[in-house]
Amino acid sequence: MNNIRKIVVIGPESTGKSTLSQSLAASLQTVWVPEYARTYLETLGREYTEADLLDIAKGQLAAEDAAMQKAHQYLVCDTDLYVIKVWSEAKYGRCHPWVLEQIAKRSYDLYLLTYIDVPWTDDPLREHPQPQERQYFYNIYRDIVMESCCLWADIRGNENERLLAATNAVQKLL
Repeated sequence: MNNIRKIVVIGPESTGKSTLSQSLAASLQTVWVPEYARTYLETLGREYTEADLLDIAKGQLAAEDAAMQKAHQYLVCDTDLYVIKVWSEAKYGRCHPWVLEQIAKRSYDLYLLTYIDVPWTDDPLREHPQPQERQYFYNIYRDIVMESCCLWADIRGNENERLLAATNAVQKLL
């Protein structure tokens, strides 16, 4: 399990992260970790609160740990706790210390940063559809991956171009 390379697909809302995660995992013949927040929020039955973000973070890590048991050489994660951090700071002006501790403890091998060049898809769970908001959050995620201590790639274009760019970035891990 220690030789599993962990790849995170990160970026603003509605930038094709789930599509890329699933396609890349299929291409690499491994498993992917869906974004836990979506499942959590779809079944919540009320507006989420700041406390829910901690539950989402714990659920995301539990899903990641469970998927590690099934991974073959690579594990593709549709988001990581940086997304919870950005979300929490944007909405509540702070982030729970446990989330920050877990960010410091967890390591990944590659970040794939999805750009905002795909059309916004309206969804009741999404909150920032305006182009300037999307650019703002892209810039935050770009700063995060640039400051991380691992490889990262900027992923742009149509679905096929994105998968090719992601695959090329994975090859650099070797």
